[in-house]
Amino acid sequence: MPSSTIEATASPATLDRALAPRARGASHPALRQFLRNRVAVGSLVLLVLMGVVALFAPQLSPYDPTKLSITSRMLEPSRDHLIGTDQFGRDVFSRLLWGARLTVFYAFIAIGIGGGIGIALGAIAGYGRGWFDAVIMRAMDILLALPGLLLALVVLTVLGTGLVNAQIAVGVSLIPVYVRLVRGSMLSEREREFVLAAKVMGCSPSRTLVHHILPSVWSQVAILSTSALGWAIVIASTLNFLGLGVAPPTPEWGADLATGREWLTTGWWICTGPGVAITIVILAINFLGDGLTEALDANLRQR
Repeated sequence: MPSSTIEATASPATLDRALAPRARGASHPALRQFLRNRVAVGSLVLLVLMGVVALFAPQLSPYDPTKLSITSRMLEPSRDHLIGTDQFGRDVFSRLLWGARLTVFYAFIAIGIGGGIGIALGAIAGYGRGWFDAVIMRAMDILLALPGLLLALVVLTVLGTGLVNAQIAVGVSLIPVYVRLVRGSMLSEREREFVLAAKVMGCSPSRTLVHHILPSVWSQVAILSTSALGWAIVIASTLNFLGLGVAPPTPEWGADLATGREWLTTGWWICTGPGVAITIVILAINFLGDGLTEALDANLRQR
């Protein structure tokens, strides 16, 4: 049968499989490459364990993280209180477990807000071009002129303080980065041969975008998201440290750092717990991001 007849009778799903076979198989070499990186795999396991611990904090916490106890104030680390107690007699270890729920999950919500909006705007701007692209990019240039933390503070100034508003502020601070990455990838991918072939074969613009261009962009989005997750945790902890996020006595790593900073000489353990936790999470995320970059970039170079 002539190739023109095949092209005319093939369904859109058949065309999708014929035009992008490499995208489906690319994950296997990337996975093998990633598994060879022991540091990255260990970081992923550590992050998963921390997520599980945070999820089951109510069951794992030995004490109520908000319960005050005058008789237990400023106790040093011991068998009863693994990381000691703070100036209000609250168990630091229990607050550490509960604080992970807000600090980490809160960062994932911010990634969802920033990534969801940023990917959508970047895809539309990069694929559609025209005046919409110009308007979006000028708006992103204005947002990128402000550092991420300053942009989050500006958003909080407009919305007001509070946990939900802080999550929105962190998410908004991540939107410009996603938009620029996705738009740049779109401009490159839309000119590739398999995309042009899809257009010639009659695929609609929306189908071409969803089935042929976006799958090639996800690897770069995954790499960016790992870095953005660490950055979201830093910004979220900073906002809470400044008192612009959660309200006392809610346990959160940044807020607990702020409450314990005046007791560094007599109660060093109050700040040590949340400070070490933030450091470990950020390092694990960075190592994981390096492993993903190494694994996924190898496939991008082979394309």
